[in-house]
Amino acid sequence: MSSRILIVDDEATIRASLVESLTREGYDITAAESGEEALARTHAQKFDLVVTDLKLPGVSGIEILQALRNQGNSTPVIMMTAYGDVDTAVSAMRLGAYDFIPKPFKLGAMKKQVRAALKATSVPESGMEAPPEMSREEAPAAKPAPAPASTGMDGQYMRMIKACPGLEPIARILEKVGSSRSGNDTSILIQGESGVGKEIIARAVHEISRGSRDRFLEINCSALPETLLESELFGHEKGSFTDAKTRKEGLFELAGEGSIFLDEIGEMGILLQARLLRVLENRRFRRVGGKDDLEVQARVVAATNQKLQEAIESGNFRNDLYYRLQVVEIEVPPLRERPQDLEVLINHFVRTSNEEMRLETEPVDAKLLEMLQKYPWPGNVRELRNVLKRIMILEEPTRLQAEHFPPHILAGHNPRHASQHHALGQATGLMPLSEVERLQILYTLEMTDNNKSKAARILGISRQTLREKLRLYEQDGAEPGLKADSAEA
Repeated sequence: MSSRILIVDDEATIRASLVESLTREGYDITAAESGEEALARTHAQKFDLVVTDLKLPGVSGIEILQALRNQGNSTPVIMMTAYGDVDTAVSAMRLGAYDFIPKPFKLGAMKKQVRAALKATSVPESGMEAPPEMSREEAPAAKPAPAPASTGMDGQYMRMIKACPGLEPIARILEKVGSSRSGNDTSILIQGESGVGKEIIARAVHEISRGSRDRFLEINCSALPETLLESELFGHEKGSFTDAKTRKEGLFELAGEGSIFLDEIGEMGILLQARLLRVLENRRFRRVGGKDDLEVQARVVAATNQKLQEAIESGNFRNDLYYRLQVVEIEVPPLRERPQDLEVLINHFVRTSNEEMRLETEPVDAKLLEMLQKYPWPGNVRELRNVLKRIMILEEPTRLQAEHFPPHILAGHNPRHASQHHALGQATGLMPLSEVERLQILYTLEMTDNNKSKAARILGISRQTLREKLRLYEQDGAEPGLKADSAEA
């Protein structure tokens, strides 16, 4: 059966071009010209992929993504973004977009992105994100983690954490947890910005737990309505509600002595928080509609990117549940505060892509690594992973080069403009398009040793246009002292 793809763009030319191109690839394509129409179609039909423009009249691409996730719909979403919308695109990645591709794009590049998204999400990556049209009875079971290559302190996730200098304090905490005699009743709370790698920490906790040979089950608390989330956690008895045609075991039952990872715990409803608290305190639970108490043997690991103290003050999170969850509390620092970890992470993602795609891309060199360490990576490890994935898919490089990376990354780590970037970002949250263009041009020149012909080719403009831009910058006094032309390529 052909993969079903929804194309959303208010520009008829782009919409028609994508429909024709992807139909020829054998996909089943549906098109929508507005966000409202797109949401109506996702209610009526299940899609394997949504490709949407970021800026639409009325309901935007971001709002489409938010609506899908609020409904528990995990369909992957690729965002098409115009030049200068990078900050918003990063926000989309934080909300769960699969990837974004800048406009204008080549149809070949879009086809590669589509193939990669469909391949990567052919099996859901996490949680119990059932589509809205599924009943509670039809929702898929949680995905067990693949068996780790090894267990204990030398597990693959622990090895990765130990290899990152910036995560050394976390490695020490995990070693103490693993060597202590406390059982699975010791719950763990992981906090940090979106994309910092909280799931990696959770899987490392599972590796060092006594139940590491049992299942690791994860669920996103923000992806399901409270009633469905309750059923998935605790199970239900036949006839306990309209769609309960058979008895169903929940995560607390299925996990055995393994681990249950409650991601985005701050999004859990207040009533369900009360029930979870009782389960953690008594280590017993009942299925929805059940009468018999069942024993909890699994370890609970929770994670959030929210500041739970603020949620407690606003009445959205129980104070007693917070203290029960944080028996061991782990704060994962953002990637911008641990640039020394970039080499480990980049080489790991490149090595993984080499294995998956049968490539032979060499590890990152010192010069490029130094440049990348100056970019703040607002989307954290997730942003880094997706940027590298896009490069590996579209470029298939033998060695990573500066020109492989998006302009905003090159502009963002220009040391001569770092303070200006920070001040402007603090004031507006965005950068004017003219400033993004100027920084991109100047940095590309720097990376090509002022070779204007090569810089123009990378920028996709004529050499004459580049000269004209530079003349205007010199008149404005924006960048004095540009070097004379180096030898032309």
